[in-house]
Amino acid sequence: MQTDSDFRTEFVREPMARKMHPALVLNADYRPLSYYPLSLWPWQEAIKAVWLDRVDIVAEYDHVVRSPRHEIKIPSVVVLKDYVKPQKRVAFTRFNLFLRDEFCCQYCGSMGNLTFDHVIPRARGGITSWENVVAACQKCNLRKGSKSLRQIGMQLKKTPRAPECEQLRNVGRKFPPNHLHDSWIDFLYWDSELEA
Repeated sequence: MQTDSDFRTEFVREPMARKMHPALVLNADYRPLSYYPLSLWPWQEAIKAVWLDRVDIVAEYDHVVRSPRHEIKIPSVVVLKDYVKPQKRVAFTRFNLFLRDEFCCQYCGSMGNLTFDHVIPRARGGITSWENVVAACQKCNLRKGSKSLRQIGMQLKKTPRAPECEQLRNVGRKFPPNHLHDSWIDFLYWDSELEA
């Protein structure tokens, strides 16, 4: 006979495969809450949200989880019952800055060893803002140092600006996660322009 503690231990120590079944989380308008990082919940959170009646299941994996009284297929796509209003303002973070600049150096275009650089150096009165900070590889950042672009003979690939939320979401679509489940595809690109 199985005791409650045995069941909990067995439930937590499930095969690795079940730990790898995230659920794509859609807003009530059937768009992902975010594209980059993609709005994913571990399967446990998805099942909890279903149980609390906060989401509807749109698609499921073939795998199931069981308790002594219930069996449920693991959700692969869930949609929130209540609409979450997207933020209007983009937070000025290192991640969002790199995303705006598409993870490439704004001087040479390389995608490795990124850091950030003040276009007008702080030593010369430059401020830390969307309009004055860009993604830069370590090599270009060291080369530029505290000099102006004119002094060093460097140019920016594009003028830095504060991104809008929708603009950042669209850039995020260019960087899908390593794994996209088949059931997610229609929800990730349904509002993209179709090719002729």
